[in-house]
Amino acid sequence: MGYFPAFLKLDNKKILIVGGGTIALEKLLHLLDFTTDIKIIAKELSDTMRKTIDEYSLPHEKRAYEKGDIEGFFVVVVAVDEIALQKRIYEECQNSPTLCNAVDATAYCDFIFPSYIKKGDLTIAVSTSGASPAVAKHLRRYLQEMIPDSIVPFLEEMKSLRKTLPKGKERMKMFDEKAKKYIDSWSK
Repeated sequence: MGYFPAFLKLDNKKILIVGGGTIALEKLLHLLDFTTDIKIIAKELSDTMRKTIDEYSLPHEKRAYEKGDIEGFFVVVVAVDEIALQKRIYEECQNSPTLCNAVDATAYCDFIFPSYIKKGDLTIAVSTSGASPAVAKHLRRYLQEMIPDSIVPFLEEMKSLRKTLPKGKERMKMFDEKAKKYIDSWSK
């Protein structure tokens, strides 16, 4: 069975990343598109990871993961090569309200990171439920090429109109027509 697609609001939600290498950095960079309330625990940090942590003034501890470190976190991303540690953290999360993502071990994931496009308020996620991250990546690239950068100001305009126009059928019809006309203009 596949993963249920959901967009989570991360405002006031604490994220923990366990690991300091290339994959941990990749997950950190994705999360930074949506929040900066992120803490890192890692025995070692890559140079790029250290620079990113410094740039965003993120809290970090240079040490091994210890039982109980997940307490108070909404999400834990386990980006280490040790499968036994991934399993241990996942099992600890199952007895708490914390969601867990263990990279490259879907058996130890409550959720997975999709390949996504983010342009202003537009976020499009593509997932193969872990079957082929490469397919998701290439499909994302294909879709990204189709969406013009003008989507950002268009969505700002739509957001502004939603705040000012009274609700009702006429407003819904106007928004539908405006959106259709804008998207139809891409193929011209």
